Amino acid sequence: MRPLLLATLLVSSLISRVSAAPPAEWDGLTFHRPPAPLPAGAQSENWPRFQGPRDAPISGETGIRQDFPAEGPPVVWECQKGSGYACPAIVDGKLILFHRRNGQETLDCLDAETGRRFWTYAYPAAYQDDFGYSDGPRAGPVVSGGKIYTFGITSWLKCVDLATGQLAWEVDCQKKYAVQKYFFGSGSSPLVQDGLVLVNVGGGDEQCVVAFDAATGAEKYIIKHPWGQSYSSPIAATWHGAKRVLCFTGGKSEPSTGGLVVVDPATGQLESTFPWRARRYPSVNASSPVLCGENQVFLSHAYIDRDHDQNGGVMIRCDPSGKLSQVWNMPTLGCHWMTPIFHDNHLYAFSGEKERSAELVCHEAATGRQLWHQKMAWDQPGTGGQTIPMSLYRASLLKIGSRFLCLGEWGTLCWLDLSPAGAQRGATAQLFTAQQSWTLPALSRGLLYVLQNEEDRLSGTPPRLLCYDLRATP
Repeated sequence: MRPLLLATLLVSSLISRVSAAPPAEWDGLTFHRPPAPLPAGAQSENWPRFQGPRDAPISGETGIRQDFPAEGPPVVWECQKGSGYACPAIVDGKLILFHRRNGQETLDCLDAETGRRFWTYAYPAAYQDDFGYSDGPRAGPVVSGGKIYTFGITSWLKCVDLATGQLAWEVDCQKKYAVQKYFFGSGSSPLVQDGLVLVNVGGGDEQCVVAFDAATGAEKYIIKHPWGQSYSSPIAATWHGAKRVLCFTGGKSEPSTGGLVVVDPATGQLESTFPWRARRYPSVNASSPVLCGENQVFLSHAYIDRDHDQNGGVMIRCDPSGKLSQVWNMPTLGCHWMTPIFHDNHLYAFSGEKERSAELVCHEAATGRQLWHQKMAWDQPGTGGQTIPMSLYRASLLKIGSRFLCLGEWGTLCWLDLSPAGAQRGATAQLFTAQQSWTLPALSRGLLYVLQNEEDRLSGTPPRLLCYDLRATP
């Protein structure tokens, strides 16, 4: 047998053995109980990227329990986590946690039902937040074609093998494209589509969006535009029968600039743009674009600029030539980071820049007219017979079937029934009392994954990833 062929077979055999290795216990993991069996006939799906398989906080899973006790759904397992706000990805029973520990951005590949670890991959990431927030990654990992793609807080773009945890390729975007340090580091999740990895890099020399070969990391093309890197993640769309990529851009600039950049991913051409950014210098675009019916998209940011009307929310239409035009705008519909949900021709969202001013709102998608707004506040039982004023504040929404599962900013989980007539809060649990619960939960195979990003103010429990059993039982 030829030496090269023999070496290839040996490497293939080694990789096969590594990928087949069972997951193991690890420090920081606590297993509580096995989950209930999946209900007969229940539909389940992977969660391959921030906001799931639809690039929107909408799940197609069925067989989900519709109530839970005050302490919350049963906890299957939990593990300690490092810093960061990155939503995990779950594909084919493997969960990818992207966080920062001991000064290193770390990928942990865990068994989704047990929390046991298959492998870990880490690399140094020298970053300190200028505003005192987390120094960990913001952008969630993306799993596609057996590979994991991450865009770290210092603009390292990495591709890691899902089976083995081995690095396939990497690009130091900060160095290669002269990416400056934005307000909170880099935080836009990549989009993998048709063999490309598209990233809102926002580098120097107007290097706004860059497409890389998903297999090799080779640069395929650069979209030049002066708008920088935002904290919004690009999404795929089909407008007038043609594939497009929509990037809600806007980096650290004076004066503040940014807006929607529409890219033809097949040709690498910039099709059109639509400016939408508060003129206040300390402002960010973080909410992802929301597709609203045919050839329309909704954008929103929370940094209200009272001296100008270019702020809040805007509905945009694309005509057959690719030209973008405003349908309506609503300055009071401003989402800080959550992505609104388009449902039955209405938009549901938590609107407001500051914690105390945030409200749950409903707007007509056709006109922008606000139908109602609600604070969603109550008194939460505390220790020693005291009560704690509680609200959902700047919460996240995940639509499951006809109902909405909500994670409040301080760790409240509740079911909401939302319609043009109003909002009703159903089963409610205080999972923990920790601020910065800003990460959208992930749902796969009836299991809900929630990040506690800060220490629990009451119990002192450190930051964790928790797996909850939402499988309905007979």
